[in-house]
Amino acid sequence: MPVLLRHPTGTRGKVHDITPETAGWGYVGFTLYRLEPGDVAEEMTGATEVILVIVEGKAMVQAAGQDWGEMGARMDVFEKTPPHCLYVPNRSQWKATATTACTIGVCKAPGKGNHPARRLGPEGITLTPRGKGTNTRHVNNIAMEALDVADSLLVTEVFTPAGHWSSYPSHRHDEDDFPNMTYLEETYYHRLNPGQGFGIQRVYTEDGTLDETMAVKSHDVVLVPKGHHPCGAPYGYEMYYLNVMAGPIRKWRFKNDPDHDWIARRDA
Repeated sequence: MPVLLRHPTGTRGKVHDITPETAGWGYVGFTLYRLEPGDVAEEMTGATEVILVIVEGKAMVQAAGQDWGEMGARMDVFEKTPPHCLYVPNRSQWKATATTACTIGVCKAPGKGNHPARRLGPEGITLTPRGKGTNTRHVNNIAMEALDVADSLLVTEVFTPAGHWSSYPSHRHDEDDFPNMTYLEETYYHRLNPGQGFGIQRVYTEDGTLDETMAVKSHDVVLVPKGHHPCGAPYGYEMYYLNVMAGPIRKWRFKNDPDHDWIARRDA
């Protein structure tokens, strides 16, 4: 089993470069750039489609033969305003030139050429509460199933208040058995506020063959190849994460851990 907790390789430039090969799976890739004003990030998409998420800061973006101008508005991710994002199809090129300090998440999965380049947000993205009590969190759906904007990618970001749980009750989506469940690989890109904080994420299977509990810090990425994957934010620190999911079909169907499904039934 590949290492599930990935630390950034630095504080500037390309600090994460997760590919299906390095993750040991078949669909999801995730790259993270942390740029200073004037820094440039650029890539060819090749066989993958891409969603650029301007996590914070601003950048001039060119992609798929078009100039998209300056993208980005929130200067700190914990402003919780809707993100500026851009879908870029396979067999294209994109380039981002930072105009301020800027963090860009590059979400990747196999592309089929069925969708053109297009802006995703901030229009149409609304911060929406989910859950009850200390299971409440707030979601910005960037490119989930309801939006026919991508061939494979499902992308969302979640804000979890201090002292709350998220991706909970524990659930999994690791079987290709639609409509009961879909096989979706997933990455979590984490941030904590204040920045010196930490969160907890557990990745486990019901049979116990995989069971890892990790302390995550800002700019860490967690891989979820299978199993359940809840996370929690300690008192005093709110948590953000950017999710990337992809698999054989672009649908999100999951099953809760039977031991904890009573929580979902109670709160329904």
